[in-house]
Amino acid sequence: MRIMGLAAVAAIALAAVSGAEAKDWTKVRMGTEGAYPPFNFTTADGTLTGFDVEIGNALCDELKLECTWVTQDWDGIIPGLIAGKYDTIIASMSITPERMEKIAFSAKYYNTPPAIAIRKGSELASATAEGLKGVRLGAQGSTTHSQFAEEVLSGSDVALYPTSEEYKLDLENGRVDAVVDDVMVLDQWVSSDQGSCCKILGTMEPVEAIHGKGAGIGVRKGNEELAAMFTKGISALRQNGKYKEINDKYFKFDVYGSE
Repeated sequence: MRIMGLAAVAAIALAAVSGAEAKDWTKVRMGTEGAYPPFNFTTADGTLTGFDVEIGNALCDELKLECTWVTQDWDGIIPGLIAGKYDTIIASMSITPERMEKIAFSAKYYNTPPAIAIRKGSELASATAEGLKGVRLGAQGSTTHSQFAEEVLSGSDVALYPTSEEYKLDLENGRVDAVVDDVMVLDQWVSSDQGSCCKILGTMEPVEAIHGKGAGIGVRKGNEELAAMFTKGISALRQNGKYKEINDKYFKFDVYGSE
């Protein structure tokens, strides 16, 4: 799950589309990043997929909504929502107090902890602040994980990257000693041929003030009725087995977290 800086949002908010647009929702534009596997990514043939996308599509089917997808770079994803480029964000976005000042959210649709990955053969032995002290640590910028690295793992030499793919490359090539991200993102990577260089060192306890209460579906202020629709839809998918079907396609355990 991730968080972004909100400096750019303040300026855009002045020119934003009004959130007070109560309506009978039948068509919804869904915003995502498309570069955060296994949650959202684009395949070689240009197909947008991933856990976020499949859950979003299942929710649209459940709620009988006609949905279309829009991709947006992570740093601009909240400004894009506020400016009316799309109606929702479903992109592994953590529900945090800072973000809730700008947009509204559904209930969570998953909640997983951060983890540390290292190269195989590394002498690092502990996924703790003390164990990572002095270590060159990579993270994707403008995320909960970069904030966690800078605030909780401040004894590390933190290097920030525009995308997760770039920090993975630098870990593989030895330009950083370790990286921090969502455990599921790192687990999928190290289990693949592309991540065969590396392994999970361990998970870390989330900090609610940083990581929030899970990933939710973001909407513009004033569209809380749309968020409530998705909250009901998430509950329905949990009950009818569709959530488990999608979950098991991507993960080895239930990523929803505690009920």
